[in-house]
Amino acid sequence: MILTVSYREDFHAVAVQHAVRGRGHDFHIVECDTIGGRAALSWHSHGAEESNAPGRATLVTSEGATVDPEEASRLWWRRARADQEISDRVSSAHERSLINNDCRGALAGVLAAAFHGDWISSPEATDRSSDKVYQLAVAREAGFRVPQTLVSQSREDVIAFTQEVGRAIVKPVVGARGPSLYTSWIDGPESIPEESFEVCPATYQEYIEGNRHVRLNCFGDHMYGALIATEALDWRPDLNVPISAWPVPEYVSRQVGEVLRRLGLRMGVVDLKLTPEDEPVWLEVNPQGQFLFLEPLTGQPLTELFADFLLSAAA
Repeated sequence: MILTVSYREDFHAVAVQHAVRGRGHDFHIVECDTIGGRAALSWHSHGAEESNAPGRATLVTSEGATVDPEEASRLWWRRARADQEISDRVSSAHERSLINNDCRGALAGVLAAAFHGDWISSPEATDRSSDKVYQLAVAREAGFRVPQTLVSQSREDVIAFTQEVGRAIVKPVVGARGPSLYTSWIDGPESIPEESFEVCPATYQEYIEGNRHVRLNCFGDHMYGALIATEALDWRPDLNVPISAWPVPEYVSRQVGEVLRRLGLRMGVVDLKLTPEDEPVWLEVNPQGQFLFLEPLTGQPLTELFADFLLSAAA
């Protein structure tokens, strides 16, 4: 049995579930955002006379089935941090916080205690490697060129940085729920009020020349690349540009594999940029990034390829 944890109606989870079940294997989705308001999970440490016995756990799936996480061989830790749907109907901020924190904590705790199979990827590795600053340090240690980067709230530091690197971009350190905050140019920081910088840290980076962006879908030891050709600074808002499958050079596969190994990730969606001299520059990895949108654009059967990956060690 394979389990995945994600939010309700996550297209990636549903598509992969269909592919895996189509091959005759058991696959269940545990919705992290619908625990509140229904009897969705339970864990009992042991019986009164069974002090050395393992605990008993049950989870209710998206289809209402009850499963025991101990019976699962692999767990795809897809998206597990969403707030509870029921919390939107609660007026008290304190009560919303209680519901979200306790549902999130209970699910993570039950799985940590009762699931003993293969994580894709572990919560610890997923959380740590989601830190973009940490990623850059690890990628550089693994031999990648990374953009010169500043994370700061200091207007003076940003001015000095842009003078040093020339053209520079700015993007969130983490981001937030809601509308996407795309990568933007940082022009003339001297004209921006100091208070705007001090509100919160932001990530400032040197601009990497070129118009070829690589999206690398890494499923275990297998990597499937997409080449996105655009002059846009951030390719995400407009996919009506040339996009094609990109054969991954062996040296790139080796380097990326080393970064993921150091991060403890079993999978990841990596963004690179190719310089005019064909040098790949590391931008970031999303431990649970979106990949299905590339399937019709590149002709790569990514749903089936990801199902292959999940099943390869789950039998």
